[in-house]
Amino acid sequence: MHSFKILLINFILFSGLIAAGQDSVSTKKDTSLFIKGALATGVKKTDTLLHPRHSPRKAAIRSAIIPGWGQIYNGKYWKIPIVYTAIGIPAYLFFDNKTWYERTKYAYAVALTANPTADSLAKVHSKLRPLVDRKSTNSLINYRNEFRKNMDYSVLFFLLFWALNIVDATVDAHLKDFNVTPDLSLKFKPAVSNNNYGLSLILDFHKAKPASSLSR
Repeated sequence: MHSFKILLINFILFSGLIAAGQDSVSTKKDTSLFIKGALATGVKKTDTLLHPRHSPRKAAIRSAIIPGWGQIYNGKYWKIPIVYTAIGIPAYLFFDNKTWYERTKYAYAVALTANPTADSLAKVHSKLRPLVDRKSTNSLINYRNEFRKNMDYSVLFFLLFWALNIVDATVDAHLKDFNVTPDLSLKFKPAVSNNNYGLSLILDFHKAKPASSLSR
């Protein structure tokens, strides 16, 4: 249960850090300036739009192969320690619980023996030896099952954090080329239809200025 709490806290912290890290929109450079600059230098607008500078698919595939690779591709180097900490904790807990599962399993087998040898008793871990001496088989079974359950939780959270690492890299890659151009405007406008009055919500895409005016 203690291991499960650690995994749950790790999941909450990792999820929160991913959510807080999606700040690409607020810091993204104006992509319209890139397009306008391309028009001023004679580069076709269609070529700029048809060849995006960043690929979410590449970010997702790289993170799926090696955790953190997609973050490196996105330029989010500060996320790499977070990714490996999130994945490393369940990996460590898996092997730690596996070790104790094997120890408890062996101690239980020794406790069932009518007259265990000194050699077999010596192999029992010191923390489990009192339970073996008292023949507390029920306690040993409970501990063994608890460690086995923690192993399952560790595997589940390991896969979950690996998937979150892929999602984070993909979302960051999508936001990398997100258009926050000031040529977009949203406004309300009065509307009249069949003697009914109301408001219309209008999303306006302003046209880029001609190249001649941009080059002045």
